[in-house]
Parts: sequence; C-alpha cells; structure tokens
Amino acid sequence: MKIGIVVYSQTGHTLSVAEELKRKLDEAGHSVSLEQVSVVGGRKQGDRAFELDVTPGLGSYEALVLGSAVEAFSLSPVLSRYLEQLDSLQEKRVACLVTQQFPYPWMGGNRAIRQMVKLCESKGASVCGAAIVNWAQSRRETTTAQAIAYLAGLF
Repeated sequence: MKIGIVVYSQTGHTLSVAEELKRKLDEAGHSVSLEQVSVVGGRKQGDRAFELDVTPGLGSYEALVLGSAVEAFSLSPVLSRYLEQLDSLQEKRVACLVTQQFPYPWMGGNRAIRQMVKLCESKGASVCGAAIVNWAQSRRETTTAQAIAYLAGLF
C-alpha cells in the first residue's frame, strides 16, 4: 500500500514518532513517504499569523497518517489550516496522530483528535483510527510504542 505520513512538527517530537512509524510500515512492506508541512520563516507557538510554506500533495497516496502536536489544548493551527485548504480527501483512508506534553489524553489530545477527524471527514476521508503520544517523560516510551503499533496495524 502507498502510504503518506504528513506531519507538522515544530519541536521535532511529532516528527520523531512519524519517523519510527515510517520504519515500522516500511518493514511491513508498504511504500511509505514522510512529508512535513511547514510555515514561511518559522513560527512561535501560539502565533496565529503565519503563511504555509510547504504543503504536501496527497493525490498519489492510498492511505494517510496525519500528525501534529497539541497546542493550547487543540489541534495545531498549522495542521488545521493545511487540512482546511485541501480540496479533497475523498476515497482516502486516514489515521490521525497527535503528540502532547501533558500526561493524559483528556488534557488536549482527545480534543485535537476530534478536531482532526472532523476536518478530515469534512473533506471526504474515511478515518480508520487515531493515536495520542504523551510526551511527558514517564509515559513517552510506552505511549510512543503503543501508538506506532496501533497505527501500523491499521494498514
């Protein structure tokens, strides 16, 4: 299966999880590309005034994993804007991934996933699953391994 992993990662945390997921999917025999959404000139957390720079095209993928960090208990405005500007995700199988600093999913992760799912479904996607990685030191390894195993198992 041709899978695109598209992430916005400001600090590198989300990207590191996406890289591990890519390795796992590659090992399973999938053709996987990892692409990043970026903004012109960088961006400080909380800044709502930004211009998207790199916006990966998704037409060639059969399935997608979309990922971002939680920001202010919500989906990052960068990934949100990227998804809003897409024409369609019709006939795409999509999985969602968020990373968050706080130790429990109810501290922003669940809301960010709901927002991502709603945006994807509004573009015609079939959302097949979602995972949250808690970046707090005590939970990082466990939630990362669980998320990667779960997401890889969806494809």
